[in-house]
Amino acid sequence: MRAVGFRHSLPIDQDQALIDIELDKPAPHRRDLLVEVKAVSVNPVDTKVRKRTDPKGGAPKVLGYDATGVVAAVGPEVTLFKAGDAVWYAGSIVRPGTNSEFHLVDERIVGRKPRTLDFAAAAALPLTSITAWEVLFDRFGIARQGGEGKSLLIIGGAGGVGSIAIQLARALTRLTVIATASRAETQSWCRALGAHHVIDHSKPMPEQVKAIGHRFIDYIFGVTESGEHFDAIAEMVAPQGKFGLIDDPKTLDVAKLKGKSASLHWEAMFTRSTFETADMAAQHLLLNEVADLVDSGTIRTTIQENLGRINAANLRRAHAMIESGRTRGKIVLEGF
Repeated sequence: MRAVGFRHSLPIDQDQALIDIELDKPAPHRRDLLVEVKAVSVNPVDTKVRKRTDPKGGAPKVLGYDATGVVAAVGPEVTLFKAGDAVWYAGSIVRPGTNSEFHLVDERIVGRKPRTLDFAAAAALPLTSITAWEVLFDRFGIARQGGEGKSLLIIGGAGGVGSIAIQLARALTRLTVIATASRAETQSWCRALGAHHVIDHSKPMPEQVKAIGHRFIDYIFGVTESGEHFDAIAEMVAPQGKFGLIDDPKTLDVAKLKGKSASLHWEAMFTRSTFETADMAAQHLLLNEVADLVDSGTIRTTIQENLGRINAANLRRAHAMIESGRTRGKIVLEGF
């Protein structure tokens, strides 16, 4: 089968940073689905793994942590899906990625693809939906349709995770949703997705938060540059408030949260699949619920660019765009 991988960690402007390869088609075992991949999206984690990993023994490593496709075969312990089902999922960080014609994935982290989206538009959503959902409802513990009178600040609202977090918070909670964006087009994007307010994270945020009537913020979701913004976060977070983050700051002086008894929450959406936690199937359930929200017209896809076929050249373009830090929504590729 055709796939895209890399043998050495290289800058993305080099031709060998990602290469077209041929691999044997895998066979499903236990609770695995063998999925014929139709479309994928590219996330910051793809670029981070490529830059930080040197595959051992020269064997190519396949990236890709979002996919839509059709179940081609199932393992002997599968109960949730059958051959022919259209599915979407984000895969596992400890298994080969989705940038291949066929891909193995545990059924417990797979959901049904929304009926109202094509494969490319749907591919934009799984990883970001899981991440945003887990921050809001698992890490922060916000009740469904709860949060009346409380506020949520999403730092980096126009990226993939921020774009779906805005929508989920508006659809499933009663929080006042504040997003940050630094350019006119990204600010407009956040408003179109439902943010009540948009502020500029390139300027002092505490003053802007106060200007829109909030002395403190109950929940702060750090999507990007949490280290750079941490002093402002510690100033803005409410007494007994919560700060959750998904990026990788080099250091955080968490003692700055002590005076307010504010809590810090890490979110890594691969935790459940990496450790096969007892609640691993929660991702199956939430993906099905997000699919229902899409099909009801409550949530929209965050796709912004379709770069064409899934091949090394197009994936190198996608990685370069992600590394620029200026993307809005999601980048997808479709077909081999």
